[in-house]
Amino acid sequence: MNEKMTRIDPWVKGKKVLLLGFGREGQSTYRMLSRTKRYESLTIADQNTEKPWLPDPDVSWITGPDYQKTLDEYDVVFKSPGIVLERPIESYRCSIISQTEVFFQLFRDQIVGITGTKGKSTTTSLLYHILKEAGRKTMIAGNIGIPAFDHVDEIEPDTVVVFEMSCHQLEYMTVSPHLGILLNIHEEHLDHYGTMEKYTAAKEKIYRNQRPEDVLLCSSQCLPKPGTCPSRLISVWDLGEGDGEGREGSGEDGRCAGGKEFQVFLKGNKVYQGDECFAIPQEEIRLLGHHNYFDIAVVYAACRLLGLSEEEFCRGLKTFAPLPHRLFNLGLKDGVRYYDDSISTICDTTIQALNTLKDADTVLIGGMDRGIDYEDLIRYLSESTVRNIILMEATGERIFQEIQRDYPDFQGPERLLKVKHLEDAVREAKRLTRKGRSCVLSPAAASYGIFKNFEERGEVFARLVFEEPQQP
Repeated sequence: MNEKMTRIDPWVKGKKVLLLGFGREGQSTYRMLSRTKRYESLTIADQNTEKPWLPDPDVSWITGPDYQKTLDEYDVVFKSPGIVLERPIESYRCSIISQTEVFFQLFRDQIVGITGTKGKSTTTSLLYHILKEAGRKTMIAGNIGIPAFDHVDEIEPDTVVVFEMSCHQLEYMTVSPHLGILLNIHEEHLDHYGTMEKYTAAKEKIYRNQRPEDVLLCSSQCLPKPGTCPSRLISVWDLGEGDGEGREGSGEDGRCAGGKEFQVFLKGNKVYQGDECFAIPQEEIRLLGHHNYFDIAVVYAACRLLGLSEEEFCRGLKTFAPLPHRLFNLGLKDGVRYYDDSISTICDTTIQALNTLKDADTVLIGGMDRGIDYEDLIRYLSESTVRNIILMEATGERIFQEIQRDYPDFQGPERLLKVKHLEDAVREAKRLTRKGRSCVLSPAAASYGIFKNFEERGEVFARLVFEEPQQP
């Protein structure tokens, strides 16, 4: 039997095991456990009543709305990150863990863990790509859609594991990665957490259980409170879209003991770290926007910590292809350039998109309403030069009503157009957007309840843009 497989024995050997949730990660955990069969029994619990065929007839099933009612009948429960427990975790007698927890317990010294409200997938993919291009042994896993257990066989002692972490994966973690990266924290997922304090606490698990020999790369926007970060802290400061000269305005945070070697600065297209200055080759890369330059600065600092040269970093940066649905250039249609920014689910990312696309004539906003505050976006839109602001779905309706009620000084209210769904929004965008300008889908809202995920929303947007209208 593969030695790497048996390393999970302390959690499952001779125990009654329950897999709570049978999506992508639950299925991955099943594949791992079924290879060793070191458990006493294995049960799968899922809200979905459809049971997929499995080769092992001894696996038991619990399905339907009561799928969480029997957790305490098991020794250990592997919880999928999308599952919301019905009770506080400390009230259960069983041991509730996750695939991510076990994987980190086994390999934490080799892991670069990356989280943040926005930018984590781009940062994860960029770091992985640069490491791979430099000839390093590396693998990518986690919230980016690659379950860690599926790739345990690939990990060697010198493999760098680049692991994207969502708040749901972090929420109950008791172990943190050797190198943690915290990009930002913005209002998000309040439908699940209820308060920003609880959401922030989940994100902070990226460093709360680190050790003194570990490192946290953290945006100055969300620095740890004094005494809460046990590892070496390197703060990353965004000084704006200047000419790249100087580092004025960084401020003193009182938590970055050790001087300049513990700080990274981004100004314009220049990244400063200690006595080094790296100029981002703007004309030779495909990542658009200053917000992506911040991610580049973070990855630059991480690569330097991992021993890559500036030449290796620059070579990988120039060959990196942006991920779909992240301010992705779909191409031209009837003289209009269309951009898919479907991953945008908060105000800040929509503002970033419009700041990047200086020629944006039309923006499509709206989706599932999770109760986040849209004041910043409304004030930005009021002062923006965007000619067509198309508002759709529940959040579009809410934004429209809030402007009508609470913002009598909103500039150019005639720019607002309220529609029902994405199909209606694209039809109006095609009619209104001027040739030579851009149209962007940047919803500032979730896709759930309307689409399966933000990827499907982006794919539907692209199809609607490029399909030919039906002839009557």
